[in-house]
Amino acid sequence: MDNHELLQELQSLKKEVSDLRKIAIKANDRGEIENLFNRYMYYHNAFQDEQIIPLWVRKGTPGIRAQYTNAGIYTTYESVIRYHQGRPNPVGKLILHYTTTPVIEVAGDGETAKGVWVMAGCESGLSTKEEAKKMPDFMFSPQEVQGKKVWAHWVWCKYAVHFKKQDGEWKIWKFRCFELSRAPFEENWISFAEKNTLAFDLDLMYFGDDGKPVFMPPADEKVKHPYTPYRPDTSQTLVPEPPKPYGTHSGDFY
Repeated sequence: MDNHELLQELQSLKKEVSDLRKIAIKANDRGEIENLFNRYMYYHNAFQDEQIIPLWVRKGTPGIRAQYTNAGIYTTYESVIRYHQGRPNPVGKLILHYTTTPVIEVAGDGETAKGVWVMAGCESGLSTKEEAKKMPDFMFSPQEVQGKKVWAHWVWCKYAVHFKKQDGEWKIWKFRCFELSRAPFEENWISFAEKNTLAFDLDLMYFGDDGKPVFMPPADEKVKHPYTPYRPDTSQTLVPEPPKPYGTHSGDFY
């Protein structure tokens, strides 16, 4: 093998090593992003939302936002983080949200990423009879426990999340939840959906102590693209659409 052939082989090997390095970095980024969002869910299920705050991009990052329902969009660091502050851990309350079916795409420049997940699980708790009067009766189960009304729901959602790398670490940047369907334990989701027409438009944040409803703070912007959960008189749509490979961030994908 002459010097020219050796040089060509060396250049080929350099390119191969460079390509493999990019693949390894991208695969590692994908794993870190999946771990990041899984941590979010584990903390949220345990009512440890204060630990979620450091998972978000730092204060002052342009473009931060969150949307949980059709009630509005939060576009400042303070309003986004407020959702995770002061969340109580009421006795008898259970949240079990587990995510699956991720599609994660890391940008070609390695600076941002997009991901979608499907969530299934349950939400339940107890409300005093006085607090229960503030909610539709069909939200509750027929029986009582410890003299309180019971709400026990199956729930299914979808998430669309943008991530941004800051100081070498992936952070949550933009967050949107799409509630797909829900139903009390005793009822199917089809008949319940026909009654539960406005729930996703409300600004309910969670049920606190004694089942007291706690509402979201005023939103910063109106919703631009409302989402309609499952109803028996509508067809399903591909929302959010799974992200496709992209080079650099150029807009939201949901």
